[in-house]
Amino acid sequence: MEYEQLKLSNQVCFPIYAASRLITRAYQPLLEKLDLTYPQYLVLMVLWENDRVSVNEITHKLILNTNTVTPLLKRMEVQGLITRKRSEKDERSMVISLTKKGLNLQEQAAEIPMQLAGKLDVDDLSIDEIIDLRDKLNHLIQAIKN
Repeated sequence: MEYEQLKLSNQVCFPIYAASRLITRAYQPLLEKLDLTYPQYLVLMVLWENDRVSVNEITHKLILNTNTVTPLLKRMEVQGLITRKRSEKDERSMVISLTKKGLNLQEQAAEIPMQLAGKLDVDDLSIDEIIDLRDKLNHLIQAIKN
């Protein structure tokens, strides 16, 4: 091949993309039991850490655009997982809060990370190596965001 840099096997982005898609696929049957999609699960994790946050805080944490998150939040509101209310401090801002149903899902979802770990075939990766990989990917994300 004339351009080595264009070989798929020489790309950094492809294994990250492929791993992301495969991990998301592995989550799917676990989340279906809770009637959640992966993006909804991510939003709930943000809210379980800090309830009553703005849409902008959610988009920032998840590195998503508002036009991606807004329809997702509307669907979650219809499902009874969250409420969306105008901020009293700034009416341009929307505050997202967990409902009792959304909060109660946390207990069921607490098992998902361990269930996922059991589904992933990582015999040749130790937990320390996985944590190191996560930390390196977070470092890469921060470098790309800036």
